[in-house]
Amino acid sequence: MMRTLILYIGILAGAACTQQREQLRSGDLLFQVGRESAMSGAIMAATGNDCELQFTHVGIAVIGSRADSVLEATSDGGVRMTVLSDFLNKSARLNGRPVSIAKRLKDTAGIAAAVARARTFLGQPYDYSFRPDNGKLYCSELVWESYLAPDGRRLFPAQPMNFRAADGSMPPFWNELFAKLGEEIPEGLPGTNPNDMSRDTLLTEVFRWF
Repeated sequence: MMRTLILYIGILAGAACTQQREQLRSGDLLFQVGRESAMSGAIMAATGNDCELQFTHVGIAVIGSRADSVLEATSDGGVRMTVLSDFLNKSARLNGRPVSIAKRLKDTAGIAAAVARARTFLGQPYDYSFRPDNGKLYCSELVWESYLAPDGRRLFPAQPMNFRAADGSMPPFWNELFAKLGEEIPEGLPGTNPNDMSRDTLLTEVFRWF
């Protein structure tokens, strides 16, 4: 009986992986609710709203003939390529499944160029300052810099950044981070975040893991 159950679970897992691979394409944006950390908590407090999910991270799918990866900017490695399974392991869990969603541009004409452009940023350090044009990138900034309209404009709009929680208070994480950097908190400067980007009407959902 136990052997039959294990075999059944294995068949289901294999079917799910096949469905995932068939639906994902290079250039899909993978939005993630990260596991609880000081940074993800501060991001969620500042960019969350009444929607069901509050995304704290985004990466770019790179689907290969042998391995699937995610191009992402992370606080522990800068802009790098991460194996898809490792990316998903960093997600929060819902009923044991990673809380991550894949979305795709409705107009797919420029996606290949966007992925090629994103690759040129590999090795750049993480942008703890959250400021544009400083040779560093945070996760949604990588997407913002890579996905361009035919006329060179960025597809995803930058908005005045908010670092405050819903009650108007500043999470201690941001005060401590920018004190260490010796910089002012860039409240109100133009920027992006995964939560807003995930809800852009240019995108449509193609797969979810939970």
